Amino acid sequence: MTQLDLLWEYQAADTEADAMAHAIRQSPKRQKLLKLRDYIRDQQESLKTVESEVLAMSDRMEALKDAISLADDQLKALQKRIQDEPPTNSQEIAAYIAEAGQLSATLSDYDQEVRRVSKSASDRDRRQRDIKLRAIKTKEEFDQLRDEYDQEYKEKSEVLERLRALAEEKKKGIEPEYLARYTSIKQHSTPPMAKLVNGQCGGCNMGFPSSVLAAIRAGKQVECETCGRLIIG
Repeated sequence: MTQLDLLWEYQAADTEADAMAHAIRQSPKRQKLLKLRDYIRDQQESLKTVESEVLAMSDRMEALKDAISLADDQLKALQKRIQDEPPTNSQEIAAYIAEAGQLSATLSDYDQEVRRVSKSASDRDRRQRDIKLRAIKTKEEFDQLRDEYDQEYKEKSEVLERLRALAEEKKKGIEPEYLARYTSIKQHSTPPMAKLVNGQCGGCNMGFPSSVLAAIRAGKQVECETCGRLIIG
């Protein structure tokens, strides 16, 4: 057998092994596992965000409680001043009314903010529970599917190992320069070799001039000028 014939047989074994490796990578179970993994990571990030927001709201509620307590104290102090120092004219009455109104407005603003923060905190608590429930359910699905895929991967890997071993056997007798050229072409064209079909490259259907056809039929090393594949007659 010529070097090209040996290389052609090696390509058949190499291609079969590559196809199995591709099938392992593109396994529906593996693809779904990757999606579930990414989803779990997204949920974990969402949970961290929600927990951070809840913590910030908790801090804000504490600050509001302190502010409300202070405003209440100020309002009580004002009431005591009015009792101890009753207004004697319209200006003092207006000043007391303005101060009381300002404190009441402040308390009203605080009360509204407390309601908003409480509602937001409640919404986030509910969202936090939903995220945890979805994450737990997804993790259970992930674990079950992973066990199934591990078994599938083990079986297919054993097949792949046998195919790779067979391909290695097919390398015997092939000169290093041919193997090197095959590997180089494989980087941009798969498979790296093509049959001569009706005077054309079986890979890209490019026609060859008669001189090139003669070289191919003579078993010389010829590469297609279009796709770069080694041509075998």
